[in-house]
Amino acid sequence: MKKTNLIKRLFILCCGKGRHQLLRTSLFCIFLSLLAGILLLLLLGKNPLEAYRSILQGAGILPKPRYAGRKNQLTDFMSLLNYTTPMVFAALSVAVALKCGIFNICVSGIMVFSAFMATVLVGYSDLNPLVAKILVVLVGALSGALVGILIGYLKHRFNMNEVVVAIMLNYIISYVVSFFIQTRFIDPITRQSVAVGQNARLTLFDYPVGNLKMEIALVFPLALLAVFALKFMLDRTRFGFELKAVGSNSKASNYAGIQVGRAVVCTMLISGALAGLAGVSYYLGSNASIQPRVLPALGFDAIAVALLGNTSAIGSLFASLLVMIFDCGTTYMSSRMQVLREIAALITSILLLFSAIGIFFRNLADRFQQEAEEV
Repeated sequence: MKKTNLIKRLFILCCGKGRHQLLRTSLFCIFLSLLAGILLLLLLGKNPLEAYRSILQGAGILPKPRYAGRKNQLTDFMSLLNYTTPMVFAALSVAVALKCGIFNICVSGIMVFSAFMATVLVGYSDLNPLVAKILVVLVGALSGALVGILIGYLKHRFNMNEVVVAIMLNYIISYVVSFFIQTRFIDPITRQSVAVGQNARLTLFDYPVGNLKMEIALVFPLALLAVFALKFMLDRTRFGFELKAVGSNSKASNYAGIQVGRAVVCTMLISGALAGLAGVSYYLGSNASIQPRVLPALGFDAIAVALLGNTSAIGSLFASLLVMIFDCGTTYMSSRMQVLREIAALITSILLLFSAIGIFFRNLADRFQQEAEEV
């Protein structure tokens, strides 16, 4: 009985109602995932502290014992930012939709569609590099926004469930894009789409900075701008208030005079544009081609990342960085500590799992707190 009461008090303290409940719940989820990772590593006979230290070293947060030529801690950290950029856009896309009560699981499909449009329209051109990169960003955002508008319109006009629509669109986009790649843009060696030109790439690889070779994510500043712009919109504008009101109670919002349909469609326009930016920063940044009939897992991972960040703009930024630290660092940890890559990736999966069930922890803590108040 005492152990049960202790567990209930722990849940109330970490996830119960009160100041910073959402932040405390996220930190509790992170703590549980780290604890689960420690138990897993102990079962494998590995030192958990050394393993987590290796993850931070692999991600460029801590220095490694040694580096190859023209590499150091800064180059590793810049590589981390490069891989984090599409996750930030994807997490923001999910977060802004959830604020309006819309569950957008079409992020992966939008990423593929926007990247394909940018690849075909700009990626194979001989345009000036500056012009090409700007057009890639614009085409990606516009393509994603069009898909987002379609989902929002179908939900508002015909009351179609956005989850069903998004699932069907994921399949449609995947097969249609795969058809065009395999019939017109296939690389016979890699069996992926023909690589885009360097003039259209949104990441500079092996860019000389002093005596170092770095990966520079050109759109990472744009991701930071999107974070603060979205935060300002949600917290300081009328549209942001209407968006959150519709997400809380659409019927009451309609009764209060808020145009629910406009809020839904505009929200999905923003969400789609952000997903489109995730697509071009992923396929024309970190990668250079599109693999047919494969939806990027990043678009689905972004759902858990947005939940870990409490569907807030700033929270999504830090949650994206945390998840990508584990994702990038586990490769180095795997090679250094002789741990299978699948086991190392399992630690990241555990973090995403606990992130997704944060709402369950909050509800459980609220129930425990109500029981304690009744007694």
